[in-house]
Amino acid sequence: MLEGKKFVLGITGSIAAYKAAYLIRALIKKGAEVQVVITPAGKEFITPITLSALTSKPVISEFFSQRDGTWHSHVDLGLWADAMIVAPATASTIGKMAHGIADNMLITTYLSMKAPVFIAPAMDLDMFAHPATQHNLDILRSYGNHIIEPGEGELASHLVGKGRMEEPDNIVRILEDYFTKGAELAKKKVVITAGPTYEKIDPVRFIGNYSSGKMGYALAEECAARGAEVILVSGPVQLTTSHPGIRRIDVESAAEMHEATLREFADADAAILCAAVADFTPEEVADHKIKREHDDLMLRLKPTHDIAAALGQRKQAHQCLVGFALETDHEAEHAQEKLRRKNLNFIVLNSLRDAGAGFRHDTNKITILDAEGSTAYPLKSKKEVAADIVDRLCREFVS
Repeated sequence: MLEGKKFVLGITGSIAAYKAAYLIRALIKKGAEVQVVITPAGKEFITPITLSALTSKPVISEFFSQRDGTWHSHVDLGLWADAMIVAPATASTIGKMAHGIADNMLITTYLSMKAPVFIAPAMDLDMFAHPATQHNLDILRSYGNHIIEPGEGELASHLVGKGRMEEPDNIVRILEDYFTKGAELAKKKVVITAGPTYEKIDPVRFIGNYSSGKMGYALAEECAARGAEVILVSGPVQLTTSHPGIRRIDVESAAEMHEATLREFADADAAILCAAVADFTPEEVADHKIKREHDDLMLRLKPTHDIAAALGQRKQAHQCLVGFALETDHEAEHAQEKLRRKNLNFIVLNSLRDAGAGFRHDTNKITILDAEGSTAYPLKSKKEVAADIVDRLCREFVS
């Protein structure tokens, strides 16, 4: 899966920089191209001549190679690569990446990178365990970067603990797994709904809910990472996407989401209905701000369009439809009933009774139900939950 792939390899100032030579050799043996970008400190540990000999490419370190206007374009590197690997990644570089401190060529390349980024930390055990380093790694994970956890063993300080950069052969296996997975949904179009809907009462008020959109956006990134063309129909949220394979359609109301989702589903291979769509909307919307002239205000509500039911009626044999159920009681019974009534392939159940699951959390705890039974999963990050759901979706296309 690495044949013909193009990698930017970032090398930083760590004793583990010697492992970069083995990593380059392993990638090139797999048929990949490697362009090294090294920090000034990195050159103290391994020479550009060695790296250039291995890659057959000039090593990039400085913004400008000469004083005649010749410069290295971090933007072009960001567009060229199929992936960027920072190995070894020091605590300093990890901090700069997390906070956008673009004071060297490696960081500017990272900030311009359109492809996935893999980060292999290497440092002493106390530096790796420090809350600042762990916080910076959490920030990088939240941006969608892939952290390759360091191993345990004897370190340069002669202390023993976690902080050794992962071995090059293992890094190559991680990359192979990623690109193998990246072909699972190739040539598939997946429609995903995310976030809340806002149902207007007047120009300044609305009926809404607490959905943050985090689960739907994680699903969009995961499907795109596996090769799908993703159409993300998003309610109003404060989130952004990073994968170029995602096309976002912003909507506000349940009616707008209904219209966009039905339109896009017509030629789609799958839809994942993760949005928290309002079940009711005001019968009338005032064209001016309603003043508090009385103690009571009566709102008459009417049902919104049932997006899942509408798609279930239109679903063709080759299409897969995935629903979500957020329940507070009799969870499994209600989810199974919704699965049958709306003609879903499978349904993802959340319970508000589970700590750390549901709206606004960065974690989730789900059960996936289909006609044959159910599978419960432990509490995980929403990124990991998205991977579990997409794994299940992929099985629909091979069954």
